[in-house]
Amino acid sequence: MSDFTDCTVGTELPPLELSFTRADLVRYAGASGDFNPIHWSDRAAAELGLDSVIAHGLLTMGRALRVVTDWVGDPARVRSYFVRFTKPVAVPDTDEGVVVRVTGTVTAVDDGVATVAIEAVCGETKVLGAAKAEVSVA
Repeated sequence: MSDFTDCTVGTELPPLELSFTRADLVRYAGASGDFNPIHWSDRAAAELGLDSVIAHGLLTMGRALRVVTDWVGDPARVRSYFVRFTKPVAVPDTDEGVVVRVTGTVTAVDDGVATVAIEAVCGETKVLGAAKAEVSVA
């Protein structure tokens, strides 16, 4: 969206489907330096009572923000971003991995800044809570 003149409370951002695979987790571990075995070892995950390897929280958080950055067209427009991690994203050992569906809705527009509520759901499970971003739309 390049013209934000019609950005009002209730504006829905185009939804986004994000695929997470084990290969994505390996790449993120290398980039971030987070080699916690719960992100690559089923045995380590099971020892902590997890059903499966889980995606890194910050990977989930960062990728979910794309619903906003794709909409505004420039990541530099993001003024703030906040989430709470509610449930981990379990990533099966398959080529397909798992899909997280992300949506966004404008909840406020004030002085050229839109507040966007973000929802990220894996299956029927909400994986991010209280997620919101503030973005410049002026």
